[in-house]
Parts: sequence; structure tokens; C-alpha cells
Amino acid sequence: MSTGGRTGPQDAPEPTDDHRREALTARAAARRRSPQRRRRTRRSALLFLALIAPNLLAILVFSYYPALYNIGLSFMDWDFVDPDPEFVGLENYADLATDGEFAQILLNTLLFTTLSVLGSIAGGLALGSLLATKVPLTGFAQTMAFAPHMLPGAAVGILWLFMFDPNYGLSRWLFSQVGLASPDWTTTSDWSLWAITIAYTWQRLGFVTVICYTAILDLPRDVYEAAALDGAAGWSLFRHMTLPLLRPITFFLSVTGIISAAQSFDIISIMTSGGPGISSTTLSWMVYEEAFKNFDIGRASAAATVLLVILLAITWVQVRYSQKQGDAA
Repeated sequence: MSTGGRTGPQDAPEPTDDHRREALTARAAARRRSPQRRRRTRRSALLFLALIAPNLLAILVFSYYPALYNIGLSFMDWDFVDPDPEFVGLENYADLATDGEFAQILLNTLLFTTLSVLGSIAGGLALGSLLATKVPLTGFAQTMAFAPHMLPGAAVGILWLFMFDPNYGLSRWLFSQVGLASPDWTTTSDWSLWAITIAYTWQRLGFVTVICYTAILDLPRDVYEAAALDGAAGWSLFRHMTLPLLRPITFFLSVTGIISAAQSFDIISIMTSGGPGISSTTLSWMVYEEAFKNFDIGRASAAATVLLVILLAITWVQVRYSQKQGDAA
């Protein structure tokens, strides 16, 4: 029977993908504009702000504000007493740039940080790998390895003062076994920087060991099994398999190690007080001396700002390097 030329529903054109997309977009826009959706969004935003506000406030008050205030003080001449600090511009920075002792302090900081970070990571990787082989009394060994990290820096400094004592310390006994006299570790300029470096490295070694040990246990076993079938073992397996797989962990340990070592204070205070002379003075100790012994707040703040800039630059370089390595992989 004829339909009289009328077009039925079955003859309506099928909507195209563009029409469906436009319809979905229109419906989504309508939902976003709905009062109920806007109220839910505002409630979620307020809840988010309420949850992060305490932490955000603490970070702003105890981290960013002191850093900015310190930068402001670096342009002042102030002695902690005068109620009105005098603005001197870049004079404090110029004074540091022309001070030969400041160059030596920068070198001390570089050596102390580099040696302690490399030493703790190398030792931590070695001990972590050893513990991962399930040696006898592994649990006890882990506890003993981590114990130094739990000790306060002052306690570590006192412990190593006794060990380095040239008259009755462990150092005297060790050197006597090879017919040598123990050096005066903390009272001579040739050895004082080595003394604080060894003590700090020992303190951080436990933390690095536990991190490396945990990371090694989490490495994929099937990769090691395949490498073992190909004949890889010992140092070759560690060098070509373990180290590349632990690259993110070593990156984390190097960043945190540099930041921590560059700010080390308590061990230096107990063992050498930055001496003799400036032989074991680092930037962190210099900031303390200039501020609380010499009462030169502007110079101390300038040194602290230099330290901040150096740490930011090193961290940025390490992050960029890590990103490039990740892209290459």
C-alpha cells in the first residue's frame, strides 16, 4: 500500500559522528552550567582547600617566608641590636666574592658534600647487595646498619671524637698495627675535614643501606633469572643489571644526600667547630658563625642565600639529567 509520499520514521537520516559529538558536547555543557553541578564543584573546592590549608600554611610560614626574609636581610647591614637595619644593596655579596676565605669555605663544602654523598651511596649499595643475599642474621645486620642514622648528630660527633683520639682511641690502635702513629684528626688542618666527612658518611650509611636493600628486593626476579641463564654473574650482573635498575633510587639518594650534607651542622659543631682556622668550615657553619658569633646578619644571610642558590641549581641539574635519562630509556 502506498504511503502517500510521506516519509516515515524509518526514512529519517542517520545522525553522523559529528552530530553525535555535538550533541554530547551540548549536553555536557548544559550539565556544567547547571546550578547543582556548580554547587558540587564549589563544595569540592572548599573541601580541598580546607584539607590542604594547614599544610600549605605551615610550608608558607616555616619554609618560604624565612627564605624570602633571609634574602631580604642579605641586602642589609644589621647586628641584631640596631632596630633599623641599613640597606647596603649588593655590598655583602661583593664582600663575599672578594674574600679569599669564602672561596676556601666553598671548596670545603664541595669536598665534604661530594665525598660524603659518594661514600654513603657506594657503601650503601655494597651493604644493601650483601644483605639481599640473605646472609646469616640478616635482620640483626639490618638493625645494626640502620642504627647510626637514628643517632643524633651530636652523639655521632662525640663517638667519633673518642674513636679519632690519637692517645687512646680506635684510630691509635689501628695505626699501631701497621707501625704508624695516629694523626691528630680534629686538631690539624690536614685531617679535620676528613674527620667530619668520615663521621657524617658513617651516620648516613645506615639510611642509604636500608633504602638500597629494600630497592634490590623489589627488582624483577625474572630479569635476573634470564641474565643468569645467559651466564651473567657477580660484578658483571651487578654492573649491567642492578645499577641501571637502581638509577631512580640512586638519583633520589644523591639529591637528598647533597641537600642534607650541605646543611650539616651538629657534627661539625661537636668535632671541630669549623677549625683549625677554616679548614673544616662549610657554608652552614659559616652562616652560624657570622650570625651568632660575629653578629653580622647581612653577611650571614648572603652566605645562606648563596647556599640556597647552589642547592637549587644542583637539584635542577639532577632533575634535568634524570628526565633525559628517562626519555632515552
